[in-house]
Amino acid sequence: MRYRLLVPICALMGFVGPVANADALLHATDLRCEYQVNPAAIDTTHPRLSWVLQSEVRGAAQSAYKVLAASSLDKLARGNSDLWNGTIREADPLRAVYSGKPLHSGDSVWWKVQPIDAAGKPGVWSAPAHFEIGPITSADWGAKWISDGKPLPTKDEDFYLPDPAPLFRRELALPAGAVKARLAISAAGYYEASINGAKVGDALLAPAWTNYKKRVGYSIYDVTPMLHKGANCIGVTLGNGWYNPLPLKMWGTYNLRNTLPVGRPRFIARLDVTLQDGTHKSLISDGSWLTTEGPIITNSIYLGEEYDARKEVPGWNIPGTPRGVWRKPAECSGPGGHLEAQYQPPIRVTKLLPTKAVTRAGQGVAIYDLGQNFAGLVRLKVKASAGTKIVLRYGELLHANGTLNPMTSVAGQIKGSRKIAGTDRTESVGGPGAPPIAWQTDTYICRGGGTEVYQPRFTFHGFRYVEVTGLPADAGKEAITGLRMNTDVPRVGNFVCSNSTLNQIQVLCDNTFLSNIFSVQSDCPHRERFGYGGDLVATCDAYMVNYEMERFYAKSVRDWADAALPDGMLTDTAPFVGIQYCGLAWALAHPLVQARLIQYYGDSRLAAEQYPVSAKWLNLVRKQYPDGIVKDGLSDHETIAPTDPQILLTPLFHTATGLLSGLARQTHNGDPADWQLLGRQVGAAYRKQFVDGNNHVTKPTQASVSFAIEHGVLTPEARTTAVQDLVDLSTNGEDANLTTGILGTNYTLDVLSKSGHGELALRIAEGPTAPSADKKTERVGFKRMLDNGATTLWEHWEGSDNTYSNNHPMFGSVSQWICQWVGGIAPAEDAVGFNHILVHPLLNLENVSSSEYRYGTVRGTIVCRWKRTGNVAEVVLVVPTGCTADADFNSGDKSLIDYTHITEGGKPIGSDAGVTIVRGAGSKTGPLVRLKSGRYVLHLPLRAGALKH
Repeated sequence: MRYRLLVPICALMGFVGPVANADALLHATDLRCEYQVNPAAIDTTHPRLSWVLQSEVRGAAQSAYKVLAASSLDKLARGNSDLWNGTIREADPLRAVYSGKPLHSGDSVWWKVQPIDAAGKPGVWSAPAHFEIGPITSADWGAKWISDGKPLPTKDEDFYLPDPAPLFRRELALPAGAVKARLAISAAGYYEASINGAKVGDALLAPAWTNYKKRVGYSIYDVTPMLHKGANCIGVTLGNGWYNPLPLKMWGTYNLRNTLPVGRPRFIARLDVTLQDGTHKSLISDGSWLTTEGPIITNSIYLGEEYDARKEVPGWNIPGTPRGVWRKPAECSGPGGHLEAQYQPPIRVTKLLPTKAVTRAGQGVAIYDLGQNFAGLVRLKVKASAGTKIVLRYGELLHANGTLNPMTSVAGQIKGSRKIAGTDRTESVGGPGAPPIAWQTDTYICRGGGTEVYQPRFTFHGFRYVEVTGLPADAGKEAITGLRMNTDVPRVGNFVCSNSTLNQIQVLCDNTFLSNIFSVQSDCPHRERFGYGGDLVATCDAYMVNYEMERFYAKSVRDWADAALPDGMLTDTAPFVGIQYCGLAWALAHPLVQARLIQYYGDSRLAAEQYPVSAKWLNLVRKQYPDGIVKDGLSDHETIAPTDPQILLTPLFHTATGLLSGLARQTHNGDPADWQLLGRQVGAAYRKQFVDGNNHVTKPTQASVSFAIEHGVLTPEARTTAVQDLVDLSTNGEDANLTTGILGTNYTLDVLSKSGHGELALRIAEGPTAPSADKKTERVGFKRMLDNGATTLWEHWEGSDNTYSNNHPMFGSVSQWICQWVGGIAPAEDAVGFNHILVHPLLNLENVSSSEYRYGTVRGTIVCRWKRTGNVAEVVLVVPTGCTADADFNSGDKSLIDYTHITEGGKPIGSDAGVTIVRGAGSKTGPLVRLKSGRYVLHLPLRAGALKH
């Protein structure tokens, strides 16, 4: 089951009838440990437990729960709760923590829960769930880090020479079959493990990229079916990954080897086996293994991989004596970081993309079109003679003559050569040994003798088109298959509406988002691949309204803590790659994501751990800008209307104080009042410097005005003026206008919608088709991308065929707006794990007559489905058990809904249980309806002239 999409079918279909007694009882489903289903690698002995409450009774809630935990499923089934038997007075199913007998590495725990409702009535026992404790200390591992022992080159140019990826093997004899076997493994670099010739698991590019000096993630695989009585063989291949990158000088400046922890790839492993006869066997990585060179001749995270199938080592990972020369590996130190269970989901192949078209681009050259821009690899299928070289080169675009254009995806803009100072010689912009143009390439050399299948192991690419050189002339479409890859975050948001443009924009965002989560949320999947804070600040909500991001973003927060400079200053990127000029807006990712993890998922444990890091950073910012005005830094990146950074970044400083105040209150750390005082001082400084005597924001642009409104630095009077200024800046006669960049795009759409101008936000999101005011250029926007054949979002509004990425998530904040304002579902500002929901669909948009958004939260699935027929809107809402929802159908326009004639279930609203009118019809902002958990069908009359266009 994918994450939390748990809505009773009868409820969604509108079934009305007698409810069985069992359905009326509170029951728990979708049991989780540390936000995971039945995890095999937990490295805390007091893990968090959670479940989704289900009940057919409106307003049902939990007041307590009973939990049973046992060391085996059989014991749990027999009622022998030898680990934990307790009744806990706790209303929130997200706040359970294992509190049974002490746990140790290797322990298995089976558990189930019985919720108790608000009246004290026991509910239904859940189905059982389980978790296992992995190695916690170095003694639990008992293993050694090992490598092939080769020294690193001393000269940059030598890193580009052939350097075969090492193979490692170790045999293990078992006197009986296995009833339980677990392989714990990690690496600095990338690893691929096998047992008896078969790959272990389906993860790729493992482990996730971290600062290896601070932490290294390990995984545990259930390998029970892979082992048998007699001889068994474990094989491991190592790739360079981010631990041994090439000394490429990105933009001619940044050499990752100068900032990242680097070294020769190495791994650590432990296999524990329980046999049918009750005995145990273990195998660890140490100097008793054997190593040799494999057929992967070179591998680079940026430039690609070269594989010579003629150099494969037959039998290297199966029992028996393999061919070739094998030697002992080197026992070595680890990279320095603490080994911890990898919390983030693994990278996997998540979709196969068959070739859509093949064209010829010269003698022996074919262009394969995979149909969309994406990130991942290809699978090559070829039949050719031994020694045939197949070269695959990747790009997002084609030139006008149909040949490959790889230039938007060239690593670090390494394009061309420059003169070496003091000489007449030249070298690549990327430094000694680097290629003149650092494009993405894989090379396969055939072994011959039949059909061969090749899939690179230790790299990935961002592309739509593959230029293939050297294929036999008769090779068809089936020769190349695209493998879309990404960190396998479950999809929890599903949106569709009557407006085809919005649906297409959602597809653009989805393609882009998945292309940019390869263990970090990147800016692009080819040219840079770095975890930039600005992209998280702009789009973390957009990601979270589409996917379950708790485990992914928990790693991101820790990445930022690990990347902090010695004085505590947070960096532009995490892991830190040496880039440090963006400033506050990028560092804001650390506290912002913590706050969102509480709001969306109820994860306050991470915030308690990380609060000191955020507090230290913001105190440094306070000292750096004692007058409250942020003087420097990158703000609305790629904006069309440049704005003084001070007028944009100072409101973000104000928001940072609010975030820290909230985190201090949630985690009982620090002093919320201190941050509130600082926030008032920053707000006053902003108003003094950037608001004139007529309550206008000075030097107004869409970005500067929306920043001021969104981040709360204006008085109520100035806010009213600013809203009108924003409307004026967003229109050009009857046309909509967009001039914002990475952050302003999000804030503009949100502020307009909150202020009763949702129809203008829609016109911006749809994208105007008229030319610019000077009639010389097209209007920018999402529609322009679609009209130009984009399948992913562009980095630059104007598009690019040479410099800017065509697969960039930063403008994807529009997906948040679509889901939360057209779809109508958002977490309340004070929500903890989405326990308090805001429902505010824009019902009066002429170009949208219906919408459905289903969103799986940690508490169950929320549904908002609406359609407008004539002057009546029907809204179907499903509120998960244990939650409340505040519905404001006016969406900022108090003249929209005739609240005196709203019905729910065919009756006047408020006459049934579960519905409360919070604000009266005469209130300044219109009525507000509060709903308890349950399913509701509302009919809302729209006032005359309500439709906006």
